[in-house]
Amino acid sequence: MTATTENSKKESQEMATKENANRNGPTKETPIESPQKSLKLQKVSNGQLEKRVYKIVLTGGPCGGKTTGQSRLCTFFENLGWKVFRVPETATVLLSGGVKFSDLTEKEAPPTPTTFTYKNLPFAAPEHSLIDLTASCPRCLANAASKPNGSEAYKFQENLIRTMIQIENTYFELGKSSTRNCLIICDRGVMDASAYISKDKWEKMMASNNWNPIEMRDNRYNQILHLVSAANGAEEFYTTEEHACRSEGVELARELDYKSAAAWVGHPYFDVIDNSTNFETKMNRMIESVCQKLGIDIGDRLQATSRKLKYLVATLPPDSEFPPFQDFNVEHHYLQSSGPKVQARLRKRGQNNHWSYIHTIRRPNVHGQSRIEVKTQLTQRDYINLLAQRDDAHFTIYKKRRCFLVNNQYFQLDIYKEPSHPRCKGLILLETYSSLSGEALLNCLPKFLNIVKEVTGDPDYSMFNLSLKEDWSITKKFCHSLHEDVSGYKSKQPSGVSNKQLVLNGHAKG
Repeated sequence: MTATTENSKKESQEMATKENANRNGPTKETPIESPQKSLKLQKVSNGQLEKRVYKIVLTGGPCGGKTTGQSRLCTFFENLGWKVFRVPETATVLLSGGVKFSDLTEKEAPPTPTTFTYKNLPFAAPEHSLIDLTASCPRCLANAASKPNGSEAYKFQENLIRTMIQIENTYFELGKSSTRNCLIICDRGVMDASAYISKDKWEKMMASNNWNPIEMRDNRYNQILHLVSAANGAEEFYTTEEHACRSEGVELARELDYKSAAAWVGHPYFDVIDNSTNFETKMNRMIESVCQKLGIDIGDRLQATSRKLKYLVATLPPDSEFPPFQDFNVEHHYLQSSGPKVQARLRKRGQNNHWSYIHTIRRPNVHGQSRIEVKTQLTQRDYINLLAQRDDAHFTIYKKRRCFLVNNQYFQLDIYKEPSHPRCKGLILLETYSSLSGEALLNCLPKFLNIVKEVTGDPDYSMFNLSLKEDWSITKKFCHSLHEDVSGYKSKQPSGVSNKQLVLNGHAKG
């Protein structure tokens, strides 16, 4: 056995000891099923991938297309030969049994359209044209649970979440036992409940059940798809239950849509599907987003619209200038790969000593697609075992990742931390996915950030190159591109990408 192998084994054992020391193991009153156990590391055998179980959440404000989206995803993946399960919305299942929010707030007069306000807006429920005290409305129930005397509603909301976890776990188990690849579509997820309940009561509920955001949000589901309400960008199509909403109803729906999206900020694979295109294209973008995350070759079946964008940021502004955000500690380890154009890496991401683990493989030009990324969620044990394959030519990358929403756009800000190569000192990169371009794209970027320039596709800002231990002037490992026809960034850039200086708030950057 070589010295390198011995050192790798020793490092893995040390990492295992540290990981076990950091793990918190509270006894959960309701077990939370993790996709780590069901989405195994993909192994290639005779060109075939092992069976996959992929769990997504469809969420969003009223009239966003969730029902149609479920149907489209179901049809598309069944045509690919996948088994598809659709998990019903738990609140609708339980509330259809006769529970009414007015029954759970007996000490207080029920709200009426003239007495109940939401953020200084007259209350006009998107689900029904007026407050219907006989209605079973999940949002009204959650609001009742947040009231000082809403103990009954609070308890019911807590039991609703426990029931949701159990229902989802049932479908997750069915997915694991399926003999085919399996897509599980959840109509809303656990974190949606936090959108409509006060922060202090949500934190109390989390603590009393030994729940934490990493398990409830990041490890439980593989991908979150937020379908933006028609009230935000497609107002002429915004209707509910044959009732054409009044203007105040549209405003409230926008607020609810934002709260629904904010509940999922921090998930590593959170996609916002907005109304910048017609509805048919919106559905195609949703399907395309899932296929991209799964690494499925869709050829020309769906028009490519959204692309990953990266920007260099000069400095980090004060926290007070940011909208609500989630911060994570992130570590990246590059692994030894099967070829010079294949990149493999591990990612450890977490908050408060709760962690998620991802294995990523990047391959060039597969079946006409310029780049394929296959991401697999790992258990902690698999992560530690794979650390033995670390590539000694690369430093470990340490970051603080800040996630937030601006203008209906989801952003990740990576702040590089030491220890690192000097080239990473003070480096701040902003990433997002968007189908916008030109002025429309510039207008959606965060105005409070000092953005220097766009660096999409620039190898100088590739994490693979940034992590190299050797100087770029002498290393043979510098990756100019993952395209087969490598001609360098300066002479060949991806379509639609510009390295020109940006003009934000009237000032040129760069």
